[in-house]
Amino acid sequence: MLELSALGLLQKKPLHGYRLKQQLELFMSSCISINYGAIYPLLKRLEERGYIFVVTEEPGEAGCSRKIYKITEKGRDRWREKMLENLKESWVKGRSRFLIKFFFFSDLEPIERVKLIEHRLIVCQLRQEYLDSQQSENIQRDPYQFSAWNRAKSMLNSETQWLREELVKELELINFESNSKQSAISNQPSAIIFGSR
Repeated sequence: MLELSALGLLQKKPLHGYRLKQQLELFMSSCISINYGAIYPLLKRLEERGYIFVVTEEPGEAGCSRKIYKITEKGRDRWREKMLENLKESWVKGRSRFLIKFFFFSDLEPIERVKLIEHRLIVCQLRQEYLDSQQSENIQRDPYQFSAWNRAKSMLNSETQWLREELVKELELINFESNSKQSAISNQPSAIIFGSR
């Protein structure tokens, strides 16, 4: 998830490691754990693989220079690949990964966004079925377990409702863009070729 997030932010603008960490903490601290020990080895790996490059260096506050990194076309391709993949992972990790992807949705095509939302809705449905199948009498007897159970179901219902609303928006956008293209094509004047006499 850190690679996906870093490449997504570097796609927006060039950053140095410290600024990248600040951006990650600001936007994604609820989804991933961020520390300096992970950022710099990640940047080195991404550079070695040709996903990013050092565009310039600037003086740092402690005397050391700061490398400013920029994403490459290969890095953009890697980011898109990571965005569109659907991994089999734990419920908590899957939720965090989707929220990170959602943060970068404006860099995807509407149809790609629809596919990701639809996949997440399926995962939520499977989770709902699992929770329903696991509910037991013991949970109902313990007030704290029952409360935690209801909280989990409430959060799942809230996420499902949000995803459905986002899906409707995306489908409306696709429909609007399709109608606009059709309208533009039908409103184009026919080419008339006049012959000379």
